[in-house]
Amino acid sequence: MSASLPHSGAGHPAGTAHDPAHAHDHDHDVPTGWRRWLAATNHKDIGTMYLIFSFVSLLEGGVLALFIRTELFQPGLQFFSPELFNQFVTMHGLIMIFGAIMPAFVGFANWMIPLQIGASDMAFARMNNFSFWLLVAGGMLMAASFFSPGGATAAGWTMYAPLSTQMGPGMDLAIFAIHIMGASSIMGAINIIVTVLNMRAPGLTLMKMPLFCWTWLITAFLLIAVMPVLAAAVTMLLTDRHFGTSFYNAAGGGDPVLYQHIFWFFGHPEVYIMILPAFGIISAVVPAFSRKELFGYASMVYAVAAIAVLSFIVWAHHMFATGMPITGQLYFMYATAVISVPTGVKIFNWTATMWRGSLTFETPMLFAIGFIFVFTIGGFTGLILSISPIDIQVHDTYYVVAHFHYVLVAGSLFALFAGTYYWLPKWTGRMYNERLGKVHFWFSIIAFNVSFFPMHFLGLAGMPRRYVDYAVQFTDFHQIASIGAYWFGLSQLLFLYVVLRCYAGKGEPASASPWEGAQGLEWTIPSPAPHHSFATPPTVK
Repeated sequence: MSASLPHSGAGHPAGTAHDPAHAHDHDHDVPTGWRRWLAATNHKDIGTMYLIFSFVSLLEGGVLALFIRTELFQPGLQFFSPELFNQFVTMHGLIMIFGAIMPAFVGFANWMIPLQIGASDMAFARMNNFSFWLLVAGGMLMAASFFSPGGATAAGWTMYAPLSTQMGPGMDLAIFAIHIMGASSIMGAINIIVTVLNMRAPGLTLMKMPLFCWTWLITAFLLIAVMPVLAAAVTMLLTDRHFGTSFYNAAGGGDPVLYQHIFWFFGHPEVYIMILPAFGIISAVVPAFSRKELFGYASMVYAVAAIAVLSFIVWAHHMFATGMPITGQLYFMYATAVISVPTGVKIFNWTATMWRGSLTFETPMLFAIGFIFVFTIGGFTGLILSISPIDIQVHDTYYVVAHFHYVLVAGSLFALFAGTYYWLPKWTGRMYNERLGKVHFWFSIIAFNVSFFPMHFLGLAGMPRRYVDYAVQFTDFHQIASIGAYWFGLSQLLFLYVVLRCYAGKGEPASASPWEGAQGLEWTIPSPAPHHSFATPPTVK
């Protein structure tokens, strides 16, 4: 249920002045050169920089993943020492979460939220710039930890004590990087909340907003609630390491399980921070290519809010193996099962939107359908892991690795691809190459399943995660997974080519609204979107 202008210019070709909302289409005051990017305050420029940063991080984390899969292609030690292997595993997780997935969604928020609510820019333009450059500083600090004495942290992306209290200085660099990136996230979240609540166009009530704005509004509240919790956990880790405290040190009266409680109180809402904006993107793409209104808009909003609230009460389902009392196990088991209900609402609503719609299968729709199908598999494996007796068997095995990659790669990443193909004509003014886009989709979804589906079997057979060596009977599945991983990684270079081709001005010029079924204020301004979109806010009927 997205808003449209009463005098919508969607039917007019790019650059026509039929719409008062962009009669001001003059970009003569756009700064040029390095100053434009270093001191950027325009939401589109900052959004673009976030997306570039996240893709560089994706390649960086992807290379580490391919190092991991190369080592695991055969049993025995092939290329890397066990210490270096564990550094790769740890940094792969940290870079993908804090460097690739989260910044990519913030980039989408910067680009699309002002366009979707008819705002001229984000509420705090300079703070927006500061939060981006903080992220770059944190990312560089994290990458630089590889070159510290003893290398990067190797405690796993969760950085569990007591292992993390015994690491070299690379661990300290990771702690500081997380502090800096967390501060960036909090500033970005404040900016999004103020923008959405205070800068909507006249007539655009909260319940008329595109679902992407809703999912980000709720995600921003989650970020403000849980990033300080992570900061507290790693600060206590820092004081345990250097200032003689004993928060996690059993010898001094502390408890390493305390770290797990604090970390997962952050970590579980964090999972939803990385998936709720994806739900918003899919809720824009599916109705556009079904040529129907989104089925059950209000129920989708309430379901997103319910997921956010419930995400705070399920954290210890990651800790069934810590010796939790049976009543605690039962509580967290039931609470986890409950959170699947609002998630299921979304799957049904997207399916109902497509039902009897006039469907076409352009690349954004293919990624959206791929998302729904594969994310559902990830959801079901998560339900299986919520059952405490099963979880104790498969805890810390490749089954868990398979589960969260189905949620985060086939979830967050596929949604990001869908959103990129969907809004790329608006960003660049050019249509992407549809054939190459479809090749990218089929390569990605097949390679992803070839890589990660065998990991379920590895985990059920008892293969532990983060192990550099393994028994010979696991070889076949590891080799299949490694081949799929290389195929998946190389497929993303095709995606890079498709996007750069549009930015280079190649491809058909895009009209203001290139998708027949797309609705919303972003489709009423020309493509590419002018530097300043709405000099005067449009009125929404």
